[in-house]
Amino acid sequence: MDQPGSMEGRDNAAVHFDAVTKRFGDVVALNGVSLAIGRGEFMTLLGPSGCGKTTLLKLAAGFLGPDGGSIAIHGKCVNDVPAYKRGIGMMFQNYALFPHMSVAENVGYGLKARGVGWRERRQRVAEVLALVKLTGMEDRKPRQLSGGQQQRVALARALVINPAVLLLDEPFSALDKNLRASMQVELREIQRKLGLTTISVTHDQSEALSLSDRMAVMSEGRIRQLGTPVEVYRRPSDRFVASFVGDTNKLRGRLIGTGANDALIALGTAQMRVPGEPLSGAADSAPVDVFVRPEQLRTGPRSGSRSMRMVAPRSRPSEMPARVAWGVGSPGEKSGKEREVTPVEDGNHSRSGRSGEVVRSGWHPSGVIFSVPPKQTTCPAPWRSSSGVLLCPGQFVRAKPSRRRSTRRVKRIDEAI
Repeated sequence: MDQPGSMEGRDNAAVHFDAVTKRFGDVVALNGVSLAIGRGEFMTLLGPSGCGKTTLLKLAAGFLGPDGGSIAIHGKCVNDVPAYKRGIGMMFQNYALFPHMSVAENVGYGLKARGVGWRERRQRVAEVLALVKLTGMEDRKPRQLSGGQQQRVALARALVINPAVLLLDEPFSALDKNLRASMQVELREIQRKLGLTTISVTHDQSEALSLSDRMAVMSEGRIRQLGTPVEVYRRPSDRFVASFVGDTNKLRGRLIGTGANDALIALGTAQMRVPGEPLSGAADSAPVDVFVRPEQLRTGPRSGSRSMRMVAPRSRPSEMPARVAWGVGSPGEKSGKEREVTPVEDGNHSRSGRSGEVVRSGWHPSGVIFSVPPKQTTCPAPWRSSSGVLLCPGQFVRAKPSRRRSTRRVKRIDEAI
């Protein structure tokens, strides 16, 4: 499994972040991020809002400066190099087209700012417009274009300057589903044709999995996992990656014991073996969360100890239920706790079922992608407030309304513990 920043021939990397840190006041947006991106590689930064992916992109573009660490482009440190001298092509989330300029003028603006003559500028604009399939629309204004056409203009403007690196800030977020899919294919074809190093920022998992050569999953200013889409999907490094990337079924089980390479887990009355490394150090009989991809689940006639209860979806009550519930007891028992899981309909394995039906379930051992002890839910150092409420460090409580203001103030109690 790849580690953040690891890549063969790091000296030949197109972009290299080395222990980069960025703070905004007391907030640490990036915490020692290291990442090497190869020449011609399509790298996607994936993560939830506020994880630091856009900050990392802006640092590469030169819109922000790092508080620590270094950034190199083609082996040259660019910490103190202004954005317009980095050879970066940037495609913004809202496209940022000049509304008073024509398509040709928008695309050629970067060349004009660099002092390129009008003859060469006209030729290069025509070439890049042909590349993005906008020939014949040179004289149109942005308001006369569709969303997909505006996106192509923004892409053409970023490509026409022959950038060393192309940066994409959520490029498909403003497009509808069908147009988004077609534009993803076109962008990937252009990137491969030009062999252009590309860094894309997105929170769309399907986009990251389908476009990327490698992807970096980020959270809380750190890279949680770096690898190919297949590696990240099939072998997530921790529970955050396992639950964030793709659909996942989380089943609560109990650790029976660990061996040299694997561990034995009980799920109700059924037992299964899973990779033992994530459970190293866990005590026997400890609760364990097992993550299984939907496509690995199989259902059939009720038999044996592994059983599920079918739960028909509201939108498709007559079809194969899209969700089932895992009973933690034996097939004949009524369990107080059931885990809903999502199997994928498969003509070879799935079968028609009705709501409430108990069916047999199973999966291939390779379907277990991760298993870790559940998060700590108890409070390590509880503190009782003046009102008698038991609180934990970092918890928020509402103070009494002020007589001078009608709004309620929020008070943090960390310091009182």
